[in-house]
Amino acid sequence: MTIASSSLEALLGALHDVVGEGSLVTDRDLTVRYLIDQREYLRGETPAVIRPSSTAEVAAVVHLVGEAGFGLVPQGGNTSYCGGATPDRSGRQFVLSLERMTRIRAVDPLGFTIALDAGVVLADAQAAAEAAGLMLPMSLGSQGSARIGGLLGTNAGGLSVLRYGMMRDLLLGIEAVMPDGSVFNAMRPLRKNNTGYDLKQCFVGSEGTLGIITGASLKLIPAQGYRATVWLQLAAGAPLAEMLAVVRRGSADLVSSFEYITATSLGLVGSGGPLRAGAGGVLLVELSASSAAVPLEDLLIATVEELSAAEWIEDAFLASSDRQRNEMWDLRESIPEGERRAGGAVKHDISVPIPAIGPYLAEAGAAVAAYDPALKLSVYGHVGDGNLHYNVLVPPGRDRLAFSAEIEANLAPRLYEIALGLDGAFSAEHGVGRLKRGLLDRYADPTGRTLMRRLKGAFDPANTFNAGAVVDPIDHGA
Repeated sequence: MTIASSSLEALLGALHDVVGEGSLVTDRDLTVRYLIDQREYLRGETPAVIRPSSTAEVAAVVHLVGEAGFGLVPQGGNTSYCGGATPDRSGRQFVLSLERMTRIRAVDPLGFTIALDAGVVLADAQAAAEAAGLMLPMSLGSQGSARIGGLLGTNAGGLSVLRYGMMRDLLLGIEAVMPDGSVFNAMRPLRKNNTGYDLKQCFVGSEGTLGIITGASLKLIPAQGYRATVWLQLAAGAPLAEMLAVVRRGSADLVSSFEYITATSLGLVGSGGPLRAGAGGVLLVELSASSAAVPLEDLLIATVEELSAAEWIEDAFLASSDRQRNEMWDLRESIPEGERRAGGAVKHDISVPIPAIGPYLAEAGAAVAAYDPALKLSVYGHVGDGNLHYNVLVPPGRDRLAFSAEIEANLAPRLYEIALGLDGAFSAEHGVGRLKRGLLDRYADPTGRTLMRRLKGAFDPANTFNAGAVVDPIDHGA
Protein backbone atom coordinates (compact mmCIF):
# COMPACT_ATOMS: atom_id res chain seq x y z
CA MET A 1 0.00 0.00 0.00
CA THR A 2 1.35 3.43 -0.94
CA ILE A 3 0.45 6.40 1.24
CA ALA A 4 1.10 10.06 0.44
CA SER A 5 3.32 11.76 3.01
CA SER A 6 0.58 14.28 3.80
CA SER A 7 -1.95 11.62 4.72
CA LEU A 8 -0.97 10.95 8.34
CA GLU A 9 -4.45 9.72 9.20
CA ALA A 10 -4.31 7.08 6.48
CA LEU A 11 -0.82 6.06 7.56
CA LEU A 12 -1.94 5.66 11.17
CA GLY A 13 -4.84 3.51 10.02
CA ALA A 14 -2.52 1.27 8.01
CA LEU A 15 -0.08 0.97 10.91
CA HIS A 16 -2.95 0.06 13.22
CA ASP A 17 -3.93 -2.71 10.84
CA VAL A 18 -0.38 -4.09 11.04
CA VAL A 19 0.30 -4.02 14.79
CA GLY A 20 -3.24 -4.34 16.16
CA GLU A 21 -5.29 -2.76 18.91
CA GLY A 22 -3.30 -1.23 21.76
CA SER A 23 0.00 -1.35 19.88
CA LEU A 24 -0.24 2.02 18.15
CA VAL A 25 -0.06 4.64 20.89
CA THR A 26 -1.08 8.19 20.00
CA ASP A 27 -2.30 9.53 23.35
CA ARG A 28 0.20 12.20 24.45
CA ASP A 29 -0.12 11.18 28.10
CA LEU A 30 0.99 7.68 27.15
CA THR A 31 3.67 8.59 24.60
CA VAL A 32 5.54 11.05 26.83
CA ARG A 33 7.71 8.40 28.50
CA TYR A 34 9.08 7.41 25.09
CA LEU A 35 9.98 10.99 24.18
CA ILE A 36 12.34 11.98 27.00
CA ASP A 37 15.89 10.67 27.18
CA GLN A 38 17.35 8.96 30.24
CA ARG A 39 19.05 12.11 31.56
CA GLU A 40 16.16 14.42 30.62
CA TYR A 41 18.29 16.54 28.30
CA LEU A 42 16.04 16.01 25.29
CA ARG A 43 12.32 15.87 24.60
CA GLY A 44 11.07 14.92 21.17
CA GLU A 45 7.74 14.69 19.37
CA THR A 46 6.15 11.81 17.52
CA PRO A 47 2.88 11.10 15.69
CA ALA A 48 2.71 7.75 17.48
CA VAL A 49 4.63 5.04 19.27
CA ILE A 50 4.50 1.79 17.30
CA ARG A 51 4.85 -1.44 19.29
CA PRO A 52 5.21 -4.42 16.92
CA SER A 53 5.34 -7.97 18.26
CA SER A 54 7.25 -9.74 15.48
CA THR A 55 9.92 -9.23 12.85
CA ALA A 56 7.26 -9.46 10.15
CA GLU A 57 5.35 -6.60 11.78
CA VAL A 58 8.53 -4.52 12.02
CA ALA A 59 9.19 -5.07 8.31
CA ALA A 60 5.63 -4.05 7.41
CA VAL A 61 5.88 -0.94 9.58
CA VAL A 62 9.20 0.06 8.01
CA HIS A 63 7.76 -0.34 4.53
CA LEU A 64 4.69 1.81 5.30
CA VAL A 65 6.56 4.55 7.14
CA GLY A 66 9.28 4.77 4.50
CA GLU A 67 6.82 5.04 1.64
CA ALA A 68 4.98 7.80 3.48
CA GLY A 69 8.19 9.81 3.91
CA PHE A 70 8.34 9.62 7.69
CA GLY A 71 11.24 8.48 9.85
CA LEU A 72 11.62 5.84 12.55
CA VAL A 73 13.53 5.91 15.82
CA PRO A 74 14.06 2.39 17.25
CA GLN A 75 13.81 2.19 21.02
CA GLY A 76 14.55 -0.60 23.47
CA GLY A 77 14.60 0.25 27.17
CA ASN A 78 15.20 3.98 26.55
CA THR A 79 18.27 3.92 28.81
CA SER A 80 20.64 5.75 26.45
CA TYR A 81 22.84 8.38 28.10
CA CYS A 82 23.37 10.13 24.75
CA GLY A 83 19.82 10.64 23.49
CA GLY A 84 20.26 7.86 20.96
CA ALA A 85 16.63 6.67 21.23
CA THR A 86 14.85 10.04 21.39
CA PRO A 87 13.02 11.45 18.35
CA ASP A 88 13.61 15.01 17.23
CA ARG A 89 11.11 17.88 17.56
CA SER A 90 9.83 17.71 13.98
CA GLY A 91 6.96 15.34 14.68
CA ARG A 92 8.03 13.41 11.55
CA GLN A 93 9.68 10.51 13.37
CA PHE A 94 7.73 7.58 14.74
CA VAL A 95 9.10 5.81 17.79
CA LEU A 96 9.34 2.09 17.11
CA SER A 97 9.41 0.37 20.50
CA LEU A 98 10.63 -3.22 20.66
CA GLU A 99 9.11 -3.75 24.12
CA ARG A 100 6.57 -6.33 22.91
CA MET A 101 9.21 -8.47 21.19
CA THR A 102 10.19 -10.50 24.24
CA ARG A 103 10.44 -14.08 23.03
CA ILE A 104 13.31 -16.32 24.09
CA ARG A 105 13.64 -18.28 20.88
CA ALA A 106 16.06 -21.00 22.01
CA VAL A 107 18.68 -21.83 24.61
CA ASP A 108 21.30 -24.39 23.57
CA PRO A 109 23.04 -25.92 26.62
CA LEU A 110 25.50 -27.84 24.45
CA GLY A 111 26.38 -25.04 22.07
CA PHE A 112 26.31 -22.48 24.91
CA THR A 113 24.12 -20.05 22.97
CA ILE A 114 20.85 -18.19 23.33
CA ALA A 115 18.62 -16.88 20.52
CA LEU A 116 16.12 -14.21 21.44
CA ASP A 117 14.05 -11.26 20.31
CA ALA A 118 15.64 -7.84 20.48
CA GLY A 119 13.06 -6.61 22.98
CA VAL A 120 14.02 -9.09 25.68
CA VAL A 121 15.09 -7.32 28.87
CA LEU A 122 18.65 -8.20 29.84
CA ALA A 123 17.60 -9.52 33.26
CA ASP A 124 15.12 -11.87 31.58
CA ALA A 125 17.80 -13.11 29.19
CA GLN A 126 20.08 -13.73 32.17
CA ALA A 127 17.31 -15.70 33.89
CA ALA A 128 16.72 -17.84 30.80
CA ALA A 129 20.42 -18.67 30.61
CA GLU A 130 20.54 -19.42 34.34
CA ALA A 131 17.61 -21.84 34.03
CA ALA A 132 19.78 -23.88 31.66
CA GLY A 133 22.78 -23.82 34.00
CA LEU A 134 24.49 -21.17 31.92
CA MET A 135 25.27 -17.45 32.16
CA LEU A 136 24.96 -14.47 29.86
CA PRO A 137 28.09 -12.53 30.86
CA MET A 138 26.72 -9.03 30.46
CA SER A 139 25.88 -7.12 33.62
CA LEU A 140 25.11 -3.45 34.14
CA GLY A 141 23.09 -1.21 36.40
CA SER A 142 20.15 -0.88 33.98
CA GLN A 143 19.78 -4.61 33.34
CA GLY A 144 16.23 -4.57 34.68
CA SER A 145 15.12 -2.27 31.86
CA ALA A 146 17.78 -2.32 29.10
CA ARG A 147 16.86 -4.55 26.15
CA ILE A 148 19.03 -6.74 23.95
CA GLY A 149 18.56 -4.70 20.77
CA GLY A 150 19.55 -1.48 22.48
CA LEU A 151 22.53 -3.13 24.13
CA LEU A 152 23.75 -4.29 20.74
CA GLY A 153 22.89 -0.98 19.10
CA THR A 154 25.14 0.84 21.57
CA ASN A 155 27.69 -1.97 21.97
CA ALA A 156 27.13 -1.90 25.73
CA GLY A 157 29.94 -2.74 28.12
CA GLY A 158 29.22 -3.16 31.81
CA LEU A 159 30.92 -4.76 34.75
CA SER A 160 32.58 -7.80 33.14
CA VAL A 161 34.14 -6.46 29.94
CA LEU A 162 37.62 -7.25 31.21
CA ARG A 163 36.99 -10.97 30.93
CA TYR A 164 34.10 -11.43 28.53
CA GLY A 165 34.14 -8.37 26.30
CA MET A 166 31.41 -6.00 25.18
CA MET A 167 28.18 -6.92 23.38
CA ARG A 168 30.11 -7.06 20.12
CA ASP A 169 32.18 -9.92 21.55
CA LEU A 170 29.10 -11.87 22.66
CA LEU A 171 27.32 -11.66 19.30
CA LEU A 172 27.14 -14.75 17.10
CA GLY A 173 24.19 -13.95 14.88
CA ILE A 174 21.73 -11.17 14.16
CA GLU A 175 18.41 -10.44 12.52
CA ALA A 176 17.63 -6.91 11.36
CA VAL A 177 15.04 -5.09 9.29
CA MET A 178 16.57 -2.82 6.68
CA PRO A 179 15.28 0.62 5.64
CA ASP A 180 13.59 -0.86 2.54
CA GLY A 181 11.65 -3.34 4.70
CA SER A 182 13.75 -6.36 3.78
CA VAL A 183 15.00 -8.66 6.54
CA PHE A 184 18.68 -9.44 6.97
CA ASN A 185 18.77 -12.88 8.59
CA ALA A 186 22.15 -13.95 9.93
CA MET A 187 20.94 -15.70 13.10
CA ARG A 188 23.07 -18.82 12.74
CA PRO A 189 25.00 -19.25 16.03
CA LEU A 190 28.32 -19.98 14.37
CA ARG A 191 31.62 -19.22 16.03
CA LYS A 192 33.42 -19.63 12.71
CA ASN A 193 31.88 -18.22 9.56
CA ASN A 194 34.44 -16.71 7.24
CA THR A 195 32.18 -16.19 4.22
CA GLY A 196 32.82 -12.62 3.24
CA TYR A 197 32.19 -9.40 5.15
CA ASP A 198 30.98 -9.84 8.72
CA LEU A 199 27.86 -7.78 8.11
CA LYS A 200 26.27 -8.45 11.47
CA GLN A 201 28.92 -6.33 13.15
CA CYS A 202 27.82 -3.30 11.12
CA PHE A 203 24.72 -3.07 13.31
CA VAL A 204 26.62 -3.20 16.59
CA GLY A 205 27.19 0.31 17.88
CA SER A 206 25.16 1.81 15.02
CA GLU A 207 22.39 2.96 17.40
CA GLY A 208 19.57 2.03 15.02
CA THR A 209 20.87 4.17 12.16
CA LEU A 210 21.58 1.32 9.75
CA GLY A 211 18.91 -1.26 10.57
CA ILE A 212 16.46 -2.24 13.28
CA ILE A 213 17.78 -5.23 15.20
CA THR A 214 14.92 -7.67 15.83
CA GLY A 215 16.79 -10.76 17.00
CA ALA A 216 20.18 -11.99 18.11
CA SER A 217 22.16 -15.13 18.87
CA LEU A 218 24.54 -14.61 21.77
CA LYS A 219 27.32 -16.56 23.44
CA LEU A 220 26.75 -18.03 26.87
CA ILE A 221 29.28 -19.39 29.35
CA PRO A 222 29.02 -21.98 32.13
CA ALA A 223 27.26 -20.59 35.19
CA GLN A 224 29.84 -18.95 37.43
CA GLY A 225 28.67 -20.48 40.70
CA TYR A 226 31.88 -19.75 42.59
CA ARG A 227 33.22 -16.30 43.35
CA ALA A 228 35.79 -14.58 45.49
CA THR A 229 35.28 -10.88 46.06
CA VAL A 230 37.45 -8.36 47.88
CA TRP A 231 37.09 -4.69 48.81
CA LEU A 232 40.50 -3.00 48.70
CA GLN A 233 41.12 0.31 50.43
CA LEU A 234 43.73 1.94 48.24
CA ALA A 235 46.78 3.81 49.43
CA ALA A 236 47.39 7.27 48.01
CA GLY A 237 48.88 7.07 44.55
CA ALA A 238 48.22 3.33 44.17
CA PRO A 239 49.05 2.39 40.54
CA LEU A 240 45.85 0.92 39.13
CA ALA A 241 47.35 -0.53 35.95
CA GLU A 242 50.14 -2.29 37.81
CA MET A 243 47.66 -3.65 40.35
CA LEU A 244 45.48 -5.06 37.58
CA ALA A 245 48.48 -6.81 36.05
CA VAL A 246 49.34 -8.40 39.42
CA VAL A 247 45.78 -9.64 39.92
CA ARG A 248 45.44 -11.00 36.40
CA ARG A 249 48.71 -12.90 36.60
CA GLY A 250 48.18 -14.13 40.13
CA SER A 251 44.64 -15.36 39.50
CA ALA A 252 45.34 -17.23 36.25
CA ASP A 253 43.35 -14.42 34.58
CA LEU A 254 40.11 -15.36 36.32
CA VAL A 255 39.29 -11.72 37.07
CA SER A 256 35.72 -10.95 36.01
CA SER A 257 35.51 -7.44 37.52
CA PHE A 258 38.04 -4.81 38.55
CA GLU A 259 36.13 -1.68 39.57
CA TYR A 260 37.56 1.60 40.81
CA ILE A 261 35.64 3.98 43.09
CA THR A 262 36.83 7.30 44.46
CA ALA A 263 36.04 8.40 48.00
CA THR A 264 33.75 11.13 46.69
CA SER A 265 31.70 8.64 44.65
CA LEU A 266 31.47 6.31 47.62
CA GLY A 267 30.36 9.16 49.84
CA LEU A 268 27.31 9.67 47.61
CA VAL A 269 25.93 6.27 48.61
CA GLY A 270 26.80 6.35 52.32
CA SER A 271 29.27 3.61 53.20
CA GLY A 272 30.52 2.64 56.61
CA GLY A 273 32.36 -0.07 58.55
CA PRO A 274 35.01 -1.89 56.53
CA LEU A 275 33.42 -0.82 53.23
CA ARG A 276 35.04 2.57 53.17
CA ALA A 277 37.63 4.21 50.98
CA GLY A 278 41.35 4.47 51.52
CA ALA A 279 43.35 7.59 50.73
CA GLY A 280 43.45 6.48 47.09
CA GLY A 281 39.85 5.26 46.88
CA VAL A 282 38.59 1.70 46.46
CA LEU A 283 39.06 -1.28 44.21
CA LEU A 284 36.30 -3.89 44.04
CA VAL A 285 37.84 -7.04 42.61
CA GLU A 286 36.05 -10.28 41.81
CA LEU A 287 37.25 -13.66 40.55
CA SER A 288 34.78 -16.24 39.26
CA ALA A 289 34.74 -19.83 38.08
CA SER A 290 32.29 -22.59 37.18
CA SER A 291 33.99 -25.24 39.29
CA ALA A 292 34.62 -25.61 43.01
CA ALA A 293 37.95 -27.19 42.12
CA VAL A 294 39.38 -23.76 41.33
CA PRO A 295 40.81 -22.28 44.56
CA LEU A 296 39.52 -18.77 43.94
CA GLU A 297 39.82 -17.54 47.50
CA ASP A 298 43.38 -18.79 47.84
CA LEU A 299 44.34 -17.12 44.57
CA LEU A 300 42.73 -13.86 45.63
CA ILE A 301 44.32 -13.86 49.07
CA ALA A 302 47.75 -14.47 47.55
CA THR A 303 47.37 -11.55 45.15
CA VAL A 304 46.07 -9.28 47.92
CA GLU A 305 49.15 -10.15 49.97
CA GLU A 306 51.32 -9.17 47.01
CA LEU A 307 49.49 -5.85 46.69
CA SER A 308 49.88 -5.25 50.41
CA ALA A 309 53.59 -6.02 50.30
CA ALA A 310 53.95 -3.37 47.61
CA GLU A 311 52.18 -0.92 49.98
CA TRP A 312 49.47 -0.23 47.42
CA ILE A 313 46.57 -0.97 49.76
CA GLU A 314 45.75 0.18 53.27
CA ASP A 315 43.35 -2.67 54.09
CA ALA A 316 41.31 -5.43 52.48
CA PHE A 317 37.91 -6.90 53.26
CA LEU A 318 37.19 -10.31 51.75
CA ALA A 319 33.50 -11.14 51.33
CA SER A 320 32.72 -14.25 53.35
CA SER A 321 29.08 -14.59 52.27
CA ASP A 322 26.74 -13.68 49.45
CA ARG A 323 25.29 -11.01 51.71
CA GLN A 324 28.64 -9.29 52.09
CA ARG A 325 29.34 -9.59 48.37
CA ASN A 326 25.96 -8.07 47.56
CA GLU A 327 26.62 -5.19 49.94
CA MET A 328 29.80 -4.39 48.02
CA TRP A 329 28.11 -4.51 44.64
CA ASP A 330 25.09 -2.55 45.85
CA LEU A 331 27.42 0.30 46.79
CA ARG A 332 29.12 0.24 43.40
CA GLU A 333 25.90 0.05 41.41
CA SER A 334 24.15 2.73 43.48
CA ILE A 335 26.59 5.49 42.52
CA PRO A 336 24.60 6.82 39.52
CA GLU A 337 21.51 7.11 41.71
CA GLY A 338 23.63 8.75 44.40
CA GLU A 339 24.73 11.33 41.85
CA ARG A 340 21.10 12.03 40.98
CA ARG A 341 20.17 12.47 44.64
CA ALA A 342 23.07 14.91 45.06
CA GLY A 343 21.73 17.12 42.27
CA GLY A 344 23.12 15.41 39.20
CA ALA A 345 26.43 15.15 37.38
CA VAL A 346 27.91 16.05 34.02
CA LYS A 347 29.01 12.65 32.74
CA HIS A 348 32.16 11.97 30.77
CA ASP A 349 32.47 8.38 29.55
CA ILE A 350 36.23 8.25 29.06
CA SER A 351 38.28 5.40 27.63
CA VAL A 352 42.07 5.24 27.66
CA PRO A 353 44.63 2.45 27.32
CA ILE A 354 45.00 0.76 30.70
CA PRO A 355 48.57 2.06 31.34
CA ALA A 356 47.24 5.59 30.77
CA ILE A 357 44.64 5.48 33.57
CA GLY A 358 46.98 7.00 36.14
CA PRO A 359 48.22 9.75 33.83
CA TYR A 360 44.66 10.55 32.81
CA LEU A 361 43.49 10.89 36.41
CA ALA A 362 46.42 13.20 37.17
CA GLU A 363 46.08 15.41 34.09
CA ALA A 364 42.30 15.61 34.16
CA GLY A 365 42.30 16.35 37.89
CA ALA A 366 44.70 19.24 37.29
CA ALA A 367 42.51 20.53 34.45
CA VAL A 368 39.41 20.53 36.65
CA ALA A 369 41.25 22.27 39.49
CA ALA A 370 42.53 24.92 37.10
CA TYR A 371 39.03 25.52 35.77
CA ASP A 372 37.36 25.72 39.19
CA PRO A 373 38.98 24.27 42.32
CA ALA A 374 35.59 24.18 44.07
CA LEU A 375 34.20 21.57 41.69
CA LYS A 376 33.76 18.04 43.01
CA LEU A 377 34.33 14.94 40.93
CA SER A 378 32.63 11.57 41.07
CA VAL A 379 35.03 9.18 39.36
CA TYR A 380 34.46 5.45 39.13
CA GLY A 381 34.42 2.80 36.48
CA HIS A 382 35.61 -0.38 34.88
CA VAL A 383 39.32 0.33 35.02
CA GLY A 384 39.98 -3.28 34.10
CA ASP A 385 39.10 -2.24 30.55
CA GLY A 386 40.28 1.37 30.66
CA ASN A 387 36.83 2.93 31.10
CA LEU A 388 36.39 5.78 33.58
CA HIS A 389 33.13 7.54 34.35
CA TYR A 390 34.62 10.96 34.99
CA ASN A 391 31.71 12.98 36.28
CA VAL A 392 31.55 16.57 37.51
CA LEU A 393 28.96 16.95 40.27
CA VAL A 394 26.46 19.78 39.96
CA PRO A 395 27.18 22.28 42.77
CA PRO A 396 24.38 22.81 45.33
CA GLY A 397 21.92 25.42 44.17
CA ARG A 398 22.97 25.30 40.51
CA ASP A 399 20.51 24.42 37.75
CA ARG A 400 21.53 21.02 36.41
CA LEU A 401 20.92 21.73 32.73
CA ALA A 402 22.56 25.17 32.80
CA PHE A 403 25.59 23.85 34.66
CA SER A 404 25.85 20.92 32.27
CA ALA A 405 25.85 23.26 29.28
CA GLU A 406 28.60 25.34 30.89
CA ILE A 407 30.83 22.36 31.62
CA GLU A 408 30.26 20.76 28.23
CA ALA A 409 31.21 24.01 26.50
CA ASN A 410 34.17 25.05 28.62
CA LEU A 411 35.69 22.13 30.54
CA ALA A 412 34.65 18.92 28.78
CA PRO A 413 36.68 19.66 25.62
CA ARG A 414 39.83 19.74 27.71
CA LEU A 415 38.94 16.44 29.40
CA TYR A 416 38.36 14.84 26.00
CA GLU A 417 41.57 16.27 24.58
CA ILE A 418 43.54 14.78 27.45
CA ALA A 419 41.99 11.38 26.71
CA LEU A 420 42.70 11.61 23.00
CA GLY A 421 46.25 12.72 23.73
CA LEU A 422 46.67 9.42 25.58
CA ASP A 423 45.24 7.45 22.62
CA GLY A 424 41.83 7.33 24.25
CA ALA A 425 38.24 8.10 23.24
CA PHE A 426 35.43 10.39 24.34
CA SER A 427 32.87 7.59 24.55
CA ALA A 428 33.76 4.21 25.99
CA GLU A 429 30.37 2.53 26.24
CA HIS A 430 27.61 5.15 26.07
CA GLY A 431 27.70 5.67 22.31
CA VAL A 432 27.20 8.87 20.32
CA GLY A 433 23.46 9.32 19.89
CA ARG A 434 22.33 12.91 19.41
CA LEU A 435 24.14 14.46 22.32
CA LYS A 436 27.68 13.50 21.23
CA ARG A 437 27.40 14.06 17.49
CA GLY A 438 29.40 17.26 17.80
CA LEU A 439 32.17 15.37 19.56
CA LEU A 440 32.30 12.83 16.74
CA ASP A 441 32.53 15.65 14.21
CA ARG A 442 35.32 17.29 16.21
CA TYR A 443 37.44 14.35 17.30
CA ALA A 444 36.87 11.47 14.91
CA ASP A 445 39.45 10.55 12.32
CA PRO A 446 38.23 12.40 9.20
CA THR A 447 38.60 9.37 6.96
CA GLY A 448 36.82 7.19 9.49
CA ARG A 449 33.96 9.64 9.77
CA THR A 450 33.62 9.78 5.99
CA LEU A 451 33.49 5.98 5.88
CA MET A 452 30.76 6.03 8.52
CA ARG A 453 28.72 8.50 6.46
CA ARG A 454 29.20 6.39 3.33
CA LEU A 455 28.09 3.30 5.20
CA LYS A 456 24.99 5.14 6.44
CA GLY A 457 24.29 6.26 2.86
CA ALA A 458 24.69 2.71 1.53
CA PHE A 459 22.36 1.20 4.13
CA ASP A 460 19.88 4.05 4.54
CA PRO A 461 20.17 6.60 1.70
CA ALA A 462 16.84 8.26 2.57
CA ASN A 463 17.93 8.72 6.20
CA THR A 464 14.80 6.96 7.45
CA PHE A 465 16.32 5.31 10.53
CA ASN A 466 17.16 7.48 13.54
CA ALA A 467 17.97 10.59 11.54
CA GLY A 468 19.91 13.03 13.69
CA ALA A 469 21.83 10.35 15.57
CA VAL A 470 25.53 9.51 15.04
CA VAL A 471 26.07 10.70 11.43
CA ASP A 472 24.15 11.88 8.37
CA PRO A 473 24.48 9.89 5.15
CA ILE A 474 26.30 10.91 2.04
CA ASP A 475 25.43 9.41 -1.31
CA HIS A 476 27.01 6.02 -1.82
CA GLY A 477 30.11 6.50 -3.90
CA ALA A 478 30.32 10.24 -3.26
